[in-house]
Amino acid sequence: MLSQILQKCKACSACKLCETKTNTVFGCGNENADLMFVGEAPGEKEDESGIPFVGPAGKLFDKYLEYVEIDRNEVYIANILKCRPPKNRDPLPEEEDACISYLREQVRAIRPKIIVCLGRVAAKRLIKPDFRITAEHGKWFDKQNFKMCAVYHPSALLRDSAKKADMLKDMKMIKEVYDSIRKEALEK
Repeated sequence: MLSQILQKCKACSACKLCETKTNTVFGCGNENADLMFVGEAPGEKEDESGIPFVGPAGKLFDKYLEYVEIDRNEVYIANILKCRPPKNRDPLPEEEDACISYLREQVRAIRPKIIVCLGRVAAKRLIKPDFRITAEHGKWFDKQNFKMCAVYHPSALLRDSAKKADMLKDMKMIKEVYDSIRKEALEK
């Protein structure tokens, strides 16, 4: 199912970003993941490789995953946008609107139990339009069939190291919820 969505996504011309991309950055990881991370858009390294979160922010994100003992290969990682905005600017609302259906299809195919938004852009789109990352990071929301929360985007941590302690606390909490969901599944 994901391969069909990927093919549609690669052929997409719903916005102008398709004209400047090197690669479609669709997503990666376990296609049956209980835990899914969603960022806003690919950066330069992601556009070059076609894989989300492989640049400097991605390397920092990997360290947090490793620290809380979550294997990157057991989760699924995607972005709202599948093409890089020029100069890594924030996605425009019309670009998000053009691309959000691909993310929805990914979520339907993967069926995660937990969705973690990486940063305010993803949180505003997926959790609530007035989401405030500094006040609401690490807070849980029940939306449809998902437990959702948002954490700081790893690139924000590269710019402001004072946020790293909050990120670690949030990642530990995500690990606890993730472990409890996996334990419940095993007991069924």
